[in-house]
Amino acid sequence: MQHLLARLGLGRTDLRAWAMYDWANSAFQTTIIAAIFPIYFQKVAAADVPGPVATARFAWATTIAIVIVAVVAPLLGAVADYAAVKKRFLAIFLAIGAAATAAMYFIGRGDWLLALVLFVIGNVGVAGSIVFYESLLPHLVGEDELDRVSSAGYALGYVGGGLLLALNIVMLSQPGWFGLANREMAVRASFASVAVWWVVFSIPLFRSVPEPRRILERDEPRSANPVVTAAHRLFETFHELRRYRQAFLLLLAFLLYNDGIQTIIRMATTYGAEIGIDDNAMIAALLVTQFIGIPFAFLFGMFAGRIGAKAAVFVGLSAYALITVLGYFMHSAAQFFALAVLVGMVQGGTQALSRSLFASMIPRHKSSEFFAFFGVFERYAGILGPAIFAWVVEHSGTSRHALLSVLVFFVAGAALLTLVDVEEGRRAARDAERTLTASG
Repeated sequence: MQHLLARLGLGRTDLRAWAMYDWANSAFQTTIIAAIFPIYFQKVAAADVPGPVATARFAWATTIAIVIVAVVAPLLGAVADYAAVKKRFLAIFLAIGAAATAAMYFIGRGDWLLALVLFVIGNVGVAGSIVFYESLLPHLVGEDELDRVSSAGYALGYVGGGLLLALNIVMLSQPGWFGLANREMAVRASFASVAVWWVVFSIPLFRSVPEPRRILERDEPRSANPVVTAAHRLFETFHELRRYRQAFLLLLAFLLYNDGIQTIIRMATTYGAEIGIDDNAMIAALLVTQFIGIPFAFLFGMFAGRIGAKAAVFVGLSAYALITVLGYFMHSAAQFFALAVLVGMVQGGTQALSRSLFASMIPRHKSSEFFAFFGVFERYAGILGPAIFAWVVEHSGTSRHALLSVLVFFVAGAALLTLVDVEEGRRAARDAERTLTASG
């Protein structure tokens, strides 16, 4: 068993504890972002609002949440590196997100504004926590293990998110089994269950993953104001991105192709509801996506070991381009189901390998700062897509044309990714670490 866990990237207690946070927060990704909340918003909270208008408002709320995280994450990342408080900031954002998610229980018919406010706060919480969660990764393993461990995290995320979504589906179909009066109460209870799941399964990380030690750069005093020092570090890091040219190119490519990925994840069920696909069919399809994603996330990690992470990402992007084109012609629940299966095959692997590629090309002593920038690019990746989606819906009156616009992000991102020299990027990061060691 231990040998199998090691091959999967989960051979140590701290690695399993770290990966469990993917298990924990993925409940928000599945039940709130992808499956149940968007449908509840469309059918109940925004029941008195025309369908395309509700879709556009949902997309704009997503955009606002992403902007907030993109603004605050870099400075907080620099503070976390200087003061060695990555886990503390993770806990703060977790608490904010879980509280907002629990409060979704109180959303009723016509409460579209309350629903969107809580959705924004919950998104800020989950996105902010992930910045500090991901910044722990390069401190736990070396370059040779990054792809496997990152992919294992995504795989456990599929398990955790899928299990709670399955439980929520049972709650919706049989509310009486859980002492709930009707389906609407079951939906609201499912939102509260996400908050509990998120908090409980985060505990292993806080118990078993050590806070990375504080590493001061040259001429930095130990007792300086953390915010002032962090701002100075952030300014330097922004300029140093030119030194890490390959990591910066990867960020730009990721900004583009992840925009397409996030738009599909966030708008799939609102799009499906608008074109008349049955709610239960969509939720079931997304549940299948979760469980298909488990083996394929692990397989992508192994696949990357054979052909390289960059080449494996290209495979995923090709599949996403095909999914987007097929989605434009989608009319039935069976077609939605087929596309959900395809998404499950490539989603986790594409994102996990992007994360591990970036982790291998940054200096470890600035991991929170660089992952804050990664988070900024990841979150801004979720701004342009939903914003364009909303704009096209508002001007065309349908989401079908908006979906086709997503194809541009995959093509442009893949084109930029061809310019990334992974080995050169890794050499630059290790040279920076050796320079710091020699000067210290």
